[in-house]
Amino acid sequence: MAGANIIHIEGDNWQSEVLDSDVPVVVDFWAEWCGPCLAISPLLEEISDEMAGKLKVAKVNVDNNQQLASEFSIRSIPTLLIMKKGEVVEQMVGAMNKAALLDKIQPHV
Repeated sequence: MAGANIIHIEGDNWQSEVLDSDVPVVVDFWAEWCGPCLAISPLLEEISDEMAGKLKVAKVNVDNNQQLASEFSIRSIPTLLIMKKGEVVEQMVGAMNKAALLDKIQPHV
């Protein structure tokens, strides 16, 4: 489901891949049963390939990582957080097209 540049987050790699990242990270809170989540997945793969080295894309399956989803008060999926230096700088809820995603991401890269 994920491209070569997509990082799958489990509890043990959250700190190193997201909080300690030198580049901004788009964190996708999703689930396998979520239609809109599946719809934006290919767009996130494209963005992760196009912006490799300048941006990371990380996926958090809310069914497998309930504690992490709770920590960020994720109530609806897909929810995308843009994180820089361990802090949330942007939050997007719901599916959107690639242009809208890039409009939200670009100011933080």
